Amino acid sequence: MTELFSGWQTLTQLELAATLSALAYVLLAMKQSLWCWPAALLSTLLYTHIMWHSALLSDALLQLYYAGMALYGWYSWRQQLQKLPAGQSGMIEWSVGTHVNLITVTALAGCLLGYLMDQYTHADFAYIDAQTTAFSVMTTYLVARKVVSNWLYWVVIDAVCIYVYIQKHLYFTTALFVLYTIIALIGFFVWRSSYQQQQQTQPA
Repeated sequence: MTELFSGWQTLTQLELAATLSALAYVLLAMKQSLWCWPAALLSTLLYTHIMWHSALLSDALLQLYYAGMALYGWYSWRQQLQKLPAGQSGMIEWSVGTHVNLITVTALAGCLLGYLMDQYTHADFAYIDAQTTAFSVMTTYLVARKVVSNWLYWVVIDAVCIYVYIQKHLYFTTALFVLYTIIALIGFFVWRSSYQQQQQTQPA
């Protein structure tokens, strides 16, 4: 019993540290701060251990991908800061057709991953976990590319994750994802405003 409590306490402390660093990442990303990516890297390394321990295998793999994207995001945003003229944020937006194609391909990939996880691993919530994983992979790339509508994807992803994490008794993480959902909504309007200002300052 003592060992069980000690293990739970350690996991809870790790979850709290991961939660705080993940929250720092989202807030800094909303402000387009380059320092969001080191915060993301710390969070992903901690969450890799937590998700594996919780038998959310797709999420554990996702965290490793996030670590790689944190390095890519740092490089990409840093390059933009060095190259872009004053008043330009480097934000872009894709067409509705591009988003429809992206959603279709990502959903199919999520179904395939869910089937593999359901059949060949001990993963819980295999199909839901796989879909949030697939869409998180896609959306993180959109963040690194500064696609404005990435925030709308996060609203949906985070809302689904809230249900999963409640079921797994990851309460700090559940609270984090409630905040994520709110921040994602705010982030969309902040980025959209910045994008519109950028469009107005571009030469005709």
